[in-house]
Amino acid sequence: MAFDNACKYLSETYPREFATWILGETPTSVEILKTELSIEPIRADHLTFLRTTNQILHLEFEVEVEGEPPLPLRMLDYWVRLYRRYRLPVTQAIILLKPSPAATKLKDTFRLGDTRHRYQIIRIWQQDPEPLLQNSALLPLATLCRTETPSELLTQVSQQLAKIETVNERGMLTAISSILAGLRFEKNLINQLFREDIMRESVIYQEILEKGLQQGLQQGLQQGLKSSILEALSDRFTSVSPEVIQRLEGLTIEELKRLNRQAWTCETLAEFISQLPA
Repeated sequence: MAFDNACKYLSETYPREFATWILGETPTSVEILKTELSIEPIRADHLTFLRTTNQILHLEFEVEVEGEPPLPLRMLDYWVRLYRRYRLPVTQAIILLKPSPAATKLKDTFRLGDTRHRYQIIRIWQQDPEPLLQNSALLPLATLCRTETPSELLTQVSQQLAKIETVNERGMLTAISSILAGLRFEKNLINQLFREDIMRESVIYQEILEKGLQQGLQQGLQQGLKSSILEALSDRFTSVSPEVIQRLEGLTIEELKRLNRQAWTCETLAEFISQLPA
């Protein structure tokens, strides 16, 4: 989870750079879209939805590709929901962060009967690191790229990070690089090249390190669930009173999950309100 969400943080901090990398051209504008999609809500912290001038870019970062529902079906589901909402062409890319038998076998097409849906698969360990080494926003991903000498590649990344002049940006990118490098390298080598004092120069250091990241993820999940609840109620019952919004504050993740289900299944707004904790 930490690896996926480090990538999400990176792509939402540098959306133009990621859009340029995936699309092969620099968009004139990029907007970050929320990660909840209606009908039955689906939300995942490792997704990034970017909107350029004339299309939607859906990035999905994955370490483990096996799950339920299967990843190809999820990609089709996201495409349908994104197109239904925005009526723009949707480009999808799965960025696989770690080699595995399942990742190697993953197909770039969902097939069932007459249905065919294609998406791009980027196996990061097969990518040439040079373009990523030249772009500070993509440096953390370069740690996982193709190389015959992994330790030399990691050294190159650390050298490029050291050239970043802005203190906060250097610390943030170093912290994310150290997290992603953990998928491939021993901790001692990572600590040797990515010094903790440099990472502490970043104001988001505690969010990126595992303890801080988990806290950030919890807060993000709570906010995401509240947003999903309010979106469901607004879509189904037109308006939601400030009292209902206030009563969602301070609830636990489990309480919000229960209420999220209620928001999409209750018959009336009054029925939903009756389920709110006193």
